[in-house]
Amino acid sequence: MKKSITLFFLLAIITLASSQSSISERQKATIQKDSIKKSRTAMELEEKKIDSLISSLGKFKIYKKAAHASYYADKFNGRRTTSGTKFDNNKYTAAHKKLPFGTKVKVTNEKNGKFVIVEITDRGPFVKSREIDLSKRAFMDIAVNKNSGGLQVTIAVMSN
Repeated sequence: MKKSITLFFLLAIITLASSQSSISERQKATIQKDSIKKSRTAMELEEKKIDSLISSLGKFKIYKKAAHASYYADKFNGRRTTSGTKFDNNKYTAAHKKLPFGTKVKVTNEKNGKFVIVEITDRGPFVKSREIDLSKRAFMDIAVNKNSGGLQVTIAVMSN
């Protein structure tokens, strides 16, 4: 009788310990998911701070007015650009035919005055009527109509 009671208590303790470890594993997984979200948000805020710092410190020289801007299709997300960096549609980047890689460019929508500061990381667009290809995020930030594929913009290059 004493052996069966001891065995019962031992089994109960093992069961309790294993259930607590699975709870702590679930909590760790939740914490990890939250930290990923927090770090992503922190990175986005840092990008915005950098962009606002550049716009306040940098002087921009108008490169072209009434230029036609479009945006990258989703199929290019994750592919390598001409400069060698990995393309991400959620960053503020652009493609231009002639401007050097790494050039900071202020692209202003002529209809509403909104602007974004992007970095040239690729070559293109390969359509004669278009001057610059923006990442989807940059395009949507300045677009009036989110369903449109193109905009009339003013392109200004940051001068040192």
